[in-house]
Amino acid sequence: MTADSANTTLGKSGDKSESDAMLARILKLLEESKAEDIVTIPLHGKSEMADNMVIASGRSSRQVSALSEQLYKLIKEETGIICRTEGKQSGDWVLLDCGDAVVHIFRPEVRDFYQLEKMWQTAGGDQPEED
Repeated sequence: MTADSANTTLGKSGDKSESDAMLARILKLLEESKAEDIVTIPLHGKSEMADNMVIASGRSSRQVSALSEQLYKLIKEETGIICRTEGKQSGDWVLLDCGDAVVHIFRPEVRDFYQLEKMWQTAGGDQPEED
């Protein structure tokens, strides 16, 4: 398998409109499912791994797991993309790699500990976009 075919399988479309549509799906589901403190971090020019990173919190381990499962199913049904998922069993921090977007869903205290938003700020002080 070549690097190009691996990226296509994961959904790295390279198409801004597809990337924006993926982000819109993710944000809509998270908002409708009552995720808290949703933040979008554009990764253009910062990383080749994805176009956007989304960080959100669930109130409990159960909600974190449920949000990740709903998101996984939605993306699979609507796009055919199978997101790679890590951390669903513990429910403290779930990572979904959906190709064009990477989603982190945390319990609030775990999110406070890792502070990913600070890590991804640029040297110029760009702030993540809160939705």
